[in-house]
This record gives sequence, structure tokens and C-alpha cells, in this order.
Amino acid sequence: MTTTALEPRAGRHCHTVLNSLHATHYFSPDLGRELGTVGVTDPRAVNFAVRAAAFGAVGAGAVTAAFYNYKHELVARYVPKVWETAAPAQVLAARLRAVDATLRRLLGDEALASAEMAEAARLALRAAEACSRAARPLYSAHADLPVPEEPHLAYWHAATLLREHRGDGHLAALMSAGLDGLEAMVTHTATGKGMSPRWVCATRGWSREEWNAASERLRERGLLDDSGDLNEQGVALRREIEEETDRLDRAPYAHLGPQGVARLAEVGGLFARAALGAGAFPADLIGKG
Repeated sequence: MTTTALEPRAGRHCHTVLNSLHATHYFSPDLGRELGTVGVTDPRAVNFAVRAAAFGAVGAGAVTAAFYNYKHELVARYVPKVWETAAPAQVLAARLRAVDATLRRLLGDEALASAEMAEAARLALRAAEACSRAARPLYSAHADLPVPEEPHLAYWHAATLLREHRGDGHLAALMSAGLDGLEAMVTHTATGKGMSPRWVCATRGWSREEWNAASERLRERGLLDDSGDLNEQGVALRREIEEETDRLDRAPYAHLGPQGVARLAEVGGLFARAALGAGAFPADLIGKG
């Protein structure tokens, strides 16, 4: 397919659509239930286990490095101890069962068996063919996992590959911009699109005092105004970070081509909107509260 007509932000838009469906399982009661069957019951342990299991039984340092915006002391409370409860292979199998249950509940069996779902899986897997392993640990670990046979699970798997590929590149852009993990979360929340401070502190292990200290550092750099909003310089920095992330993540969407990207975003959007309408995410997830 030709790549010359691919719009600069087409890949970003397509990723946003796919990531919306990928992320549903993190907020699903099915995830906790399935991990509970293998003995992992603490919600934080569940979160670390399901995303890190593709690495194998790694220690806290590798997880903190790859996840970037979690406080290391929180990670170390659960990793590597969680692998004593459930082996990574058990966690991965439980995660896939949870994804299956979540998508069936949110979308319904008819959507999962539809021609559109099969098409979405085919297009997303095609895009993922051009992902690069170099300096992308989370993508590369997930790329070693087998592609599920059922179309809705194959689509979710491909969406995971594309999410982690972009995410690994995004971390490189954040580091280049001089933002540590918490500062990255503060600036993202200040765009009006990121997780609320309450969710960040509850799930990433930071205190509100640490959040406020990070905000003060950003004000001293001239990126936030007194109310905690991004000022002109802060907006410009976030724009540069997203554009650099787009550049690092261009290959999968250039490989798929403009028509394929547009079609994947279209059919993927149908499923993402249906999941959102079915209550896939907490109402207070996004915001500045």
C-alpha cells in the first residue's frame, strides 16, 4: 500500500481508537475475578502482574523502568512476590479469559462474531507487522506471545501490540523532554485528557504531596500556570512530545497505508464507542479532581 498520503496524525487517531478497547479490561471486574482463580487478589498486584507477565518472572526494577510513571516503592511491594503466587503463564491465560469475558459483556456475541471484527483483527495485525522491537521492551515482550485464534481476541492482541509499541516510543519522547514519570502524568492531566490526580495517586503510588511537588517543579520550569494548567510553553512541550511520539510510531500505520488506517479507525471506533456506552470506564477517571 502507498504511504505518501498518510496524514501526520492518522496513526495517533487510530491508536487512540484501538487503545480505548484494549484498556477496557483494566477496569473490568472480570480481570479481578480471573486473576483470583490463580490466587492473585490484590488489585495492585493484579495490575502489575497482567501487564508485566509477558516479560516472565522479572523483578521490580524492570517493571518500574518499563511502566515509567509508577513509584518504584509501590512496584517493589508486589513484584517479584506476585510470581510466587502465580506463574507468568498462568497470569497471561487468566488475562486472556478476562478479556474474552469483558468484550462479550460490553459488545455482545454478535459483534464479536461479525465481519467487522474479523476485518479489524486483520487490519490491526497487518499494521503490527511493521512494529520494531528495538528499545521497545513492553512491545517486544508481547510480540513473543501467540496470536489468539478468535477474531475478537486477535484484535485485542494486535491492539495491545500497537499500544505498547507507541507507549515505549512515548517514554523515549518524555525522557528527551526531561519529564520524569510523575511530571509526565501531571502535564498529561493538565491537558484535560489524562487521569485525574486522585486516580494517579491511587494507582501509581504517589502521594498528593508528591503530586504538588511535581507541579511546583513544572511551574519553576515555566510549563504550568498558578492554577495548574499548562501555559503556552507547556502546551508547546506536550505538542512536541506527541509529535515525536507520532514520528517514532509511524511505521505500523505507514505499512498499513492511509486507506487501511482509515478503515481500521472506522471499524475500531464502532467497537470502542459501544464499549464506552456500556460503561467500560469509571465516570471520574479523567479530570483534574
